Amino acid sequence: MIVLELLQDGIFKVLNEGENLDREITVPYCCDLLSIAMGKMPSGAAWVTVMGNVNTLAVAALADAACVILADGISLDEQALNKAKEQGITVLSSDLPIFDAALIIHQKLHA
Repeated sequence: MIVLELLQDGIFKVLNEGENLDREITVPYCCDLLSIAMGKMPSGAAWVTVMGNVNTLAVAALADAACVILADGISLDEQALNKAKEQGITVLSSDLPIFDAALIIHQKLHA
């Protein structure tokens, strides 16, 4: 599944449509501790977290995440939204808990 297919499903709200819509999603990844995510997140992951700040976007870029999904109704503040636009990072949101959002991605990857 590519990022564009995830956007088109309409399951998640699009906060920023990045420049990587043809990027293959390899796995869902759940982590809220940025230092752990930076070191352990697989390349191409759909990163599901509740950390909606500029540091999250920096980690997403460094770890080569395919996209970021903010769970539990979390959104980006204006500074973070501007950074996502500047860096071309796709950011989605959901009211679902982290596990449930990641499970949807897992199911789509293995359908």
